[in-house]
Amino acid sequence: MNTPLSRSDIMRLKCACYSTNISMSVVGNLSPVLFLTFRELYGISFSLLGLLVLINFVTQLIVDLAFSFFSHRFNIPKAVKMTPFLTVLGMLVYALWPFVFPNHVYAGLVVGTVIFSASGGFCEVLISPVIAAIPSDDPDREMSKLHSIYAWGVVFVIIISTLFLLAFGGENWQWLALLFTLVPITASIFFSGAKIPHMETPEKISGVVNALKDKTLWLCVFSIFLGGASECTMAQWSSGYLEQALGIPKVWGDIFGVALFALTLGLGRTLYAKMGKNIGKVLFAGAVGATVCYLLAAVSSIPLIGLIACAFTGFCTSMMWPGNLIAASEFFPSAGVFLYAMMAAGGDLGASVGPQLIGVIADAVIADPAMAGFAQSIDLLPEQLGMKIGMLVGMIFPLIAVFVFYRIKRNIEKLTEMNK
Repeated sequence: MNTPLSRSDIMRLKCACYSTNISMSVVGNLSPVLFLTFRELYGISFSLLGLLVLINFVTQLIVDLAFSFFSHRFNIPKAVKMTPFLTVLGMLVYALWPFVFPNHVYAGLVVGTVIFSASGGFCEVLISPVIAAIPSDDPDREMSKLHSIYAWGVVFVIIISTLFLLAFGGENWQWLALLFTLVPITASIFFSGAKIPHMETPEKISGVVNALKDKTLWLCVFSIFLGGASECTMAQWSSGYLEQALGIPKVWGDIFGVALFALTLGLGRTLYAKMGKNIGKVLFAGAVGATVCYLLAAVSSIPLIGLIACAFTGFCTSMMWPGNLIAASEFFPSAGVFLYAMMAAGGDLGASVGPQLIGVIADAVIADPAMAGFAQSIDLLPEQLGMKIGMLVGMIFPLIAVFVFYRIKRNIEKLTEMNK
């Protein structure tokens, strides 16, 4: 029988979860910030640098799938408390390897990325159900608050990293990585004395197989796939788009492309945490808004409009990940860790496919002589046309989401009527 959590237990546990989510902001955004530094210092190619992002998502996806099918095999409380330790270990390997093996820097980046990406997978699968299991008057808003912390963490990482590299130079990047280990260390301290509430898991693999037969589950997974793709495609390409397609200098592209997107992302999630309701309507409206933003970003030749469209996409997609978790938990209130693992797998797959598709489309356009001639005829460089067409293709994800989220909204309304 579980002992009820006291108010101090709840506060400690929430602080542990919040600081763990900030750790994930570090894990997901530190490498892209350092890409040019790695290229200049170690001569690492862009393809190998891009591989680090793929390794990140694939590792998280493997962890998601492991928990989807075998969550009953894990000691959930120990796994929760191990998450920030994995982050610290990965960051230490990432930062210290070049000191120990200066001729094999990339190998250290890969090993460190695998370790802290595994912690990212643990975080996605476990931290949301921990928050969902904490007694609350409004669990939907608590979930939104948790995910808003991640967005504000991204802003924090970008600003701290930019100021550090400007002040101390890229050659001291290891100290920046070591500085960021303070975040998961803090999470470990909070978790050390925290009581982890009970979370449901399927008793055996047959329970997982039965759950996978439910069409509503796959609708929810596809829904968060579209949400992950809509959010992460713009998050990862906004800086490059602003620089290549609109001619905005890189330093400002980084600040406005990444930080401003994260700022509006955090704003949207914070607003829902404060006053949000009717998640089905919020998801539908967000998909419509994101579709318009992608379209404006793709076709506009005015830098300010493109900048606003990129930034406002963060606001429109802000609830697509946590909102789909909220919706799924309404359909499957007792699914526990299994549900969050399946949803994390769907979201991570979308976050991998979306940005990769844009890169493939942009490269194909740039390499096509006919498209190069067309670009010249409309006074654009091939790179600019490639990015614009790539952004137009990226609009497919929120556009499809409009119809899928409408179905989700209708299902929630029916469920609400049945429960009255």
